[in-house]
Amino acid sequence: MKLLFVVDPLASLKPQKDSSVAMMRSAAARGHAVFACTARDLFVRDGITHAPCATVEVAAGDAWFRVAHTEILRLKDFSAVVMRTDPPVDTDYLLATHLLGVAEANGAHVLNRPAALRNFNEKLAILDFPQFIAPTLVSADAAQIRDFLAEQEDIIVKPLTEMGGSGVFRLTGADPNRNVILETLTRRGARAIMAQRYLPAISAGDKRILLIDGEVVPWALARVPQAGDTRGNLAAGGRARVQALSERDRRIADAVAPWAQTQGIFLAGIDVIGDCLTEINVTSPTGFQEIAAQSGHDVAAEFVVALERNFARAVRP
Repeated sequence: MKLLFVVDPLASLKPQKDSSVAMMRSAAARGHAVFACTARDLFVRDGITHAPCATVEVAAGDAWFRVAHTEILRLKDFSAVVMRTDPPVDTDYLLATHLLGVAEANGAHVLNRPAALRNFNEKLAILDFPQFIAPTLVSADAAQIRDFLAEQEDIIVKPLTEMGGSGVFRLTGADPNRNVILETLTRRGARAIMAQRYLPAISAGDKRILLIDGEVVPWALARVPQAGDTRGNLAAGGRARVQALSERDRRIADAVAPWAQTQGIFLAGIDVIGDCLTEINVTSPTGFQEIAAQSGHDVAAEFVVALERNFARAVRP
């Protein structure tokens, strides 16, 4: 296969941590041609989406890639286009999904589907599964959020467009900074945020469960907060611990997986704290390398095999 990865600049990817690097390594190991571009490289000419695509030679170690050459190619000429650009989901990101949508209309096989990247905010997507979530409020109104805090007594508030634990706060009624935190996060009532009941089970880790083409990876990456923090995100200093799925984890994953596949979400990373679903990540879910290192389960190879299977279905007469 001929695979294009739409990623952040290659030199910015961490070779021993980044899931996109693991994907590219696995694809190359299975004999596929690996190309890369950034979202800002995309352009439409004569109604067809193109990009200057780097031919990537992939290796082990820190010096993990070499660009053999770069040429302008049509996205529709790839076996699959894998969108792996990190959030924030800002105007530039949304415009990139529109250009990828044009590529899809040209005949390109884009994963995850551009419409799914636009339609499913990673925080708000959990609202499709009310049976699995903690008490939740989405609002730009600080008074409503304060009422919710009074009712729940201990809550987490977070913006709807960030990643890696950015902008996440725990609030109690006794917090003297609660008003200024809400003013800041809501931009004085101009932007909706999410508030959820605080889940003490975060001390045992924020579990990332991966879904690939409708299948559930049987290992979760529990991201355990460091002392004094309520965020398990690895980007915020959380510690990675891989563990088998619990019965409840599996029930949640089994409910979300077919929904994701139906919506054109080839790869999703669902987050579970205790018994509650907290996010459905669809932009650039991570955890491949940590799961492989601690469990021996090669998630990247599973991903590429699923790509092969998906491509075979797409070209089958």
